Amino acid sequence: MTNTVGIGEAAKQLGVSPDTLRRWDRDGRLRTSRDSRNRRRVAVAEIERLRDSPSRHAAGDGLSARNRFPGVVRSVESDGVMALVEIEAGPHRITAAVTRDAVDELGLAPGVEATATVKATSVMVNRSVGEA
Repeated sequence: MTNTVGIGEAAKQLGVSPDTLRRWDRDGRLRTSRDSRNRRRVAVAEIERLRDSPSRHAAGDGLSARNRFPGVVRSVESDGVMALVEIEAGPHRITAAVTRDAVDELGLAPGVEATATVKATSVMVNRSVGEA
């Protein structure tokens, strides 16, 4: 198994989560093998196949999230290690709490085009203020 890597390393090389690779395995999009301890192993050639695939999307599109909001950064407020990034995406304004390092690495600043990708397991609801 010298030409295989673990699911975590394969995910890192492809820029997706290990859960995404497990899902791709179940869906037949990824071919894996199992080692003697029944752990998934991914052939290096399989990683290269996926990386070089013409259907491979641009960075960030490999995510399984369904809600994407392309827009323009309207503000960035950094404080310590965290930052708030506000993106205007059509009629929506989305504010994300991200690390300051992420802001720097992505070059986020007012006027820069960016896409907010929303993937959540829960939704917070606020009470509407109206007639009592």
